[in-house]
Amino acid sequence: MLPARRPRPALRAGLSLLTPLTMMLAGAPVARADSANADPWFGRDKLIHFSAAGSLAVVGYANASMLTENRPLRAGAGAALGVGAGVAKELWDLDGHGDASWRDLSWDLIGAATGVLVAAGVDWAVHRMFHPPPGRTR
Repeated sequence: MLPARRPRPALRAGLSLLTPLTMMLAGAPVARADSANADPWFGRDKLIHFSAAGSLAVVGYANASMLTENRPLRAGAGAALGVGAGVAKELWDLDGHGDASWRDLSWDLIGAATGVLVAAGVDWAVHRMFHPPPGRTR
């Protein structure tokens, strides 16, 4: 059995930089909804749903990386946090606090999947940087 490794500071630092980046992107101008379509697929609120779910998925993955070396478990934690927040928001809207939308939930799912993929990619790259495969030197 392999000994447990301590969390890598470089990974935590790299993942923590993604959250401000996605928050800045959420403020980027996006095409406005026209009067014929009150809930467009590419409205400003969809970018906010995408970036919020993606950010939460990255945070969930990063926090799970401090607890386990199991990458599928990390990905599951990230996806659960991102998707769970999106579903909770749409249920809140459905209860009369906003406008529930399947399109919003779709962008939550896409954002969470993207966040998990980005976090897993950074994790893989950092791991390869500090732990090269056998036979290769640094």
